[in-house]
Amino acid sequence: MINIKRVTDYSELSGIQLLQQQNLRTNLSPEESSIEGFVTAEYSLAFLEKMHHAGPSIIAKEDELVVGYALVADKSIRHEHNLLAGLFDVIDETNFNGSQLKNVDYVVVGQLCVAKSFRGKGLVNQMYDYYKNCLVSNFQYCITDIAQENVRSLKAHLKTGFEVINTLDYGGKKWDIVLWKWY
Repeated sequence: MINIKRVTDYSELSGIQLLQQQNLRTNLSPEESSIEGFVTAEYSLAFLEKMHHAGPSIIAKEDELVVGYALVADKSIRHEHNLLAGLFDVIDETNFNGSQLKNVDYVVVGQLCVAKSFRGKGLVNQMYDYYKNCLVSNFQYCITDIAQENVRSLKAHLKTGFEVINTLDYGGKKWDIVLWKWY
């Protein structure tokens, strides 16, 4: 049985990092990344621990194995990783519903991943439902970015309720910034 919960111990952070390594674009063939999707940012255990202290992330576990995660990144850790810093900067300058986003409370999904053998089983929606239930009282919006090449991830996010609100050029690639309005 799969359990959706917040990270509670260091071994779960190690499980996140292992799953991340298995799905990094640099560790996948172009064909596999095109079909299965991929993650781009590589986070150290030290950085995952900083994220955890700012706000524990959401994981899916089967027994003791982390099979999915949705990382919580709030503004307090924005300058701890270059990719996140750039994303927060672009988000802050984006207008949505007549407001500049730097003036509203939002949380960033620092990364989302589901183990290959667990895809197509509704884990993205389950983790995002749990994510929202845990964080909706503190944040108006949930925001992340997705490489436009990562079609599988964009489809999953749009199905969850995210909408594309902006684009970002980074490292010669185009990214969609997507927002999920919580209230």
